[in-house]
Amino acid sequence: MRHRGDVVAVLARTVREVEAAAQRGRVTPAVRTTFQAVALLLREERARIRAAAGSDSQRAEQLKRLDGVATILATTAVRDAGLLALLAEDAVVSDAARSLSREILREVGIEPAAEEVPAVEPVAAPAPPERRVVPQSVISRQLANPFLAPDFSAAPQRAPRPRRLAGWELLGPLLSSFERAGSGEPACMPLPAPSSRLTPKGLELMPHQAQLVAAAAEGHRTFLLADEPGLGKTAQALLAAEAANAYPLLVVVPNVVKTNWAREAGLWTPHRAATVVQGNGDTVDGFANIVVVNYEVLDRHVGWLGDFGFRGMVVDEAHFIKNKTSQRSQHVLELSDRIRSRPARPLLMALTGTPLINDIEDFRAIWQFLGWIDEDKPRTELMDALEEAGLTPADPGFYAAARRCVIDLGIVRRRKVDVAADIPARRIADLPVELDGAAGRSIRAAEQDLARRLVARYESALAARESATVVEGIDAELVRRVARWELKDANEAKSGDNVFTMMRRIGQAKAGLAADYAAQLARSAGKVVFFAKHVDVMDAAEQTFARQGVRFSSIRGDQTPTARQKNIDAFVEDPAVAVAVCSLTAAGVGLNLQVASNIVLAELSWTDAEQTQAIDRSHRIGQTEPVTAWRIIAAQTIDARIADLIDSKAGLAARALDGSDAEVSSSADMQLEALVGLLTDALSTSPALGAGSSAGH
Repeated sequence: MRHRGDVVAVLARTVREVEAAAQRGRVTPAVRTTFQAVALLLREERARIRAAAGSDSQRAEQLKRLDGVATILATTAVRDAGLLALLAEDAVVSDAARSLSREILREVGIEPAAEEVPAVEPVAAPAPPERRVVPQSVISRQLANPFLAPDFSAAPQRAPRPRRLAGWELLGPLLSSFERAGSGEPACMPLPAPSSRLTPKGLELMPHQAQLVAAAAEGHRTFLLADEPGLGKTAQALLAAEAANAYPLLVVVPNVVKTNWAREAGLWTPHRAATVVQGNGDTVDGFANIVVVNYEVLDRHVGWLGDFGFRGMVVDEAHFIKNKTSQRSQHVLELSDRIRSRPARPLLMALTGTPLINDIEDFRAIWQFLGWIDEDKPRTELMDALEEAGLTPADPGFYAAARRCVIDLGIVRRRKVDVAADIPARRIADLPVELDGAAGRSIRAAEQDLARRLVARYESALAARESATVVEGIDAELVRRVARWELKDANEAKSGDNVFTMMRRIGQAKAGLAADYAAQLARSAGKVVFFAKHVDVMDAAEQTFARQGVRFSSIRGDQTPTARQKNIDAFVEDPAVAVAVCSLTAAGVGLNLQVASNIVLAELSWTDAEQTQAIDRSHRIGQTEPVTAWRIIAAQTIDARIADLIDSKAGLAARALDGSDAEVSSSADMQLEALVGLLTDALSTSPALGAGSSAGH
């Protein structure tokens, strides 16, 4: 009989053959079978060597030889996504690969052990291969240790318990228990005293936020966080992950809030790297602690996400997965199953502002994501709680007790009115969005053209000076003069790109995203006021609402007084009218829209005063809830610069009203400052202007 060490020699020879085939681009089914057989034997041989008797030096030498084979196998897998998928923990080993591995053992004179093949349940067909991608940086991360076998020794083992409720159908009564509850029944699990231990320096959690973080710190690991919009669910989720050390953390969100999640992660967990999955994931950081992906691209990334080793998962706007037959719901549930299959107790959080008493059937998928139920029955933790209650669905007290059992698993629901003392009566929340596609590229190109035009005017004016005055660095006075010239030309221009046309194009590009978010708010928290400056932005938003089945009223400047009042009355009095689409100039004054406590500002004003007037349509005497204005901002454009300017001028305006000497800025001032900032930034990056500017050249 040949020596056992010959196995490594045969593996080395075989893996070289696979490597050569991959280099030639001829990865046939037979090559994949050989690849998987080598990987299977490699794992088995590694485990055998570690468990075998002998000296440490002998084991180290044998493991070193195996590491050489593993390196070739891993670098070969990088060439072909199909090969890489065969290295996943849950990859199904084909019968052909098992047979070939046994032949390899027999080749070196080793009789393989009797094979025990576990029954494999049928799995859903994967998405078409051409849609699946694996970002290169994720491959690099996987190569760090592609053969690390999962250790399930720490997985909790529970002895079977007799089930008094085993014969009862329970999911229907559990759902019904929420519909039967009275309006005064609690909808929130008991929470510990608030703790700010994990809050970054310079930031402050509101007490209701700190309570949830404290619950995670005490060991609670599943949450259906159903706070109303505006109560800071994002910060709670990020700091709960910090308290649970739930990294790496997967965050699945709607496209409109993807950028905001990355920004909030940088704010609340600055020491944790966050990466956003865009498109095919070419810019993904495979070594990040927090991975943010939107529902729309989840289908092409679900493969590598399932293998990433996440210890926590957050699903934002979780009612998006209510339809369990939809692809997005199936992908989310698949990822949840894979995360929960690992030994460590993962953190799972479903975030939604949708009231729990509406369409409770929609929460089946969310409960399943959290691991509270499976397809047709409660899972262990919920079943244990129901058993301990000592009641059956035939008993009068069952429904109240069952509802309490579900809530105690992790339902957290707070309304604005419940925590009004914790939050400002009026606040502005910025929601940055990425302008993707051709429109976004066109806007960024136009902004670059404007910056180049301003730089050319500055340099031309600098060269034309008659004096020999030398100005160190950037001449701030000349910058302002050039900005004034540009602003004058823009006011007189009939066509061409300028600061006004650019802001209008940004508004048009944001319209659909802003309307999507307003629709989400309307479903979660009731009536919403949607403000825009331009008619075409209002038109685009109304088309989005109509497509999504969201009823709206339209309040514009070109309406007759009768038509205008009819639309106002419809929004205020008709519960089915969810959104008021308002012109910022026509509806910014003289209206009482306090029936809504959420406002969406789809386009930015040129002054803080105009913005404030719009917000005050809802924030006025008689308003019983804190008002939140959601300002939609196009990230990495002049839109973000103008938002900062509005905020900085707002402080000056407030001091002026208090009697200081500060002047309240006009819209022309704001436009000028935006151009000054754009030109200054462009000049700061210009190498020709780094050492100072002279007029005599």
